[in-house]
Amino acid sequence: MRTSQRRALSLLLVAGLGLAAASCGSDDKPAAQSSGGADAKVTITVGCEPPKSNPKERAGWEEDVKTFQGLHPNITIESKDAFPCINPDTFQAKLAGGTQEDVFYVYYTDVQKIIKAKQAADISQYVGSVKALADVRPDVKGVFNDGDKTYGVPRNNYNMGLVYNRKLFTQAGLNPDAPPKTWAEVQEAAKKISALGPGYTGFGEYSAGNTGGWHFAASLYARGGSMVSDDGKSAAFNSPEGKAVLENLKQMRWNDNSMGTKQLLQWEDLMRMMGSGKLGMMIGAPDVVQSVNNDFQGKFDDYGVAAVPESEGKSSLSGGDGYMFNPKASPEKIKAGLLWLEFHELTPGKGQFNYARAKEQGRPVGLPIPDLFGDSAPGKEIVALRKQYATVPVDHFTPYVTAQASITNKLEPPKAQELYAVLDVAMSAVLTRKDADIDKLLADASSKADKILAKNS
Repeated sequence: MRTSQRRALSLLLVAGLGLAAASCGSDDKPAAQSSGGADAKVTITVGCEPPKSNPKERAGWEEDVKTFQGLHPNITIESKDAFPCINPDTFQAKLAGGTQEDVFYVYYTDVQKIIKAKQAADISQYVGSVKALADVRPDVKGVFNDGDKTYGVPRNNYNMGLVYNRKLFTQAGLNPDAPPKTWAEVQEAAKKISALGPGYTGFGEYSAGNTGGWHFAASLYARGGSMVSDDGKSAAFNSPEGKAVLENLKQMRWNDNSMGTKQLLQWEDLMRMMGSGKLGMMIGAPDVVQSVNNDFQGKFDDYGVAAVPESEGKSSLSGGDGYMFNPKASPEKIKAGLLWLEFHELTPGKGQFNYARAKEQGRPVGLPIPDLFGDSAPGKEIVALRKQYATVPVDHFTPYVTAQASITNKLEPPKAQELYAVLDVAMSAVLTRKDADIDKLLADASSKADKILAKNS
């Protein structure tokens, strides 16, 4: 799912999860890889099959199901399609009632709430059979862990970066192969791009619809700051790092005049500006480039992605999705589901990593996501396959990929959307009022955030 779809949906997922008493346990040992799960025939329902409106990915999924069932004839997969994969109107009810699929799709941001509500099966005693998990990045695997217990398998993983227009960099006399690594370098680049003429904006930022607070968190993490305290009970963004985020934006907006006069921007505004070829830089995940190309008349060749400035050696706001198991699922269903997930989500050259097929279908190949394996052997194999079958300029993502080795993924905070709404106020004030008082804005936001988090504890 694209960043845009994930973000639009997550804005709606702010209600608390209902508690369910269902739980699952078994003394059965993990099935051997070669056994195809249990000896008896088993049927599993699996969520998030691509919808018919996406015929290329749908065809790939159906082909994979056929291949998998040929390898494991005792397993039948009943695919459940929906668009979007999570419907906010029904997701909570399905969780509470235990009516979700045997293998159901989740966003990272919901995983810990689902675990605490006992709405997913503990699969710890079965995951030993999934050999690929040993090579998955520890910070990615950890999303689905609670202590020493495991509750799911990742499918997608990304973190935020700096999306920039390589064509404008060249026009402004900047080196597109050496994008900014510090916010001071961003400021200088933004000034040169804005100087290209009327209508050119050096750097764009959100400040409405919860997107401003979202990007505040991305910039804060990159500077080494945190949104909340370690125990999640109080706000932590009223800090030197938080102040630096707003001071930097205030400088670019009012002293440098490199952010344009139009503010209170939301998701589609920056995407349209980037697609028009007049915006130099913005914070965003690599799939922003795909969306700009597909939906906003941009061209893959014109864009590059680097790490969020100053995030190397620190953290980057991350996200992703994966699968968990219905707490009512039998051990045989869990074993069968894990075999499917290993085949479809974690095997280089297969399932989601079948880049040869994606290229043949005319789908973009070469984006540096999902990043599940880091620099491990499967990770290197996946990178090699992306390059072999690339349909987009892979080298344009090199600055982003190179930086990943020293960046730790950091998830969104609890009550993320409510905190983002609070911080929209601070972001919009700094970008629309030259006399905005940053200290007061952060103090007010922190006080409101504390009340929100107190309700969560």
